[in-house]
Amino acid sequence: MLRRRVGRPGLVGTMARTAVVAGTATAVSGRVQQRQQAKAEQQAEQQAAYQEQQAEQQPPAQQQPAQDPVARLRELAELKQQGVLTDEEFAAMKAKLIGA
Repeated sequence: MLRRRVGRPGLVGTMARTAVVAGTATAVSGRVQQRQQAKAEQQAEQQAAYQEQQAEQQPPAQQQPAQDPVARLRELAELKQQGVLTDEEFAAMKAKLIGA
């Protein structure tokens, strides 16, 4: 008949308990890492979709064809005559056009 020890576990019991704890910790750590990686991938996908959506909503950059300065000055003069531009606005736009 084998006697069972009462009290502290023996060497084999301690090793078995350590192995179980280490195995559990490794499994939990691996699962946490997988969840974090999945979350990071999901956030990256959402960010890419958001950027794509923003790019679609923005109108393409409109490039104005280079106009003849004289023609542009005539347009400004017509706007001034129609009362759309004040004398100060006309002078400022004229100076910007000539200086450009």
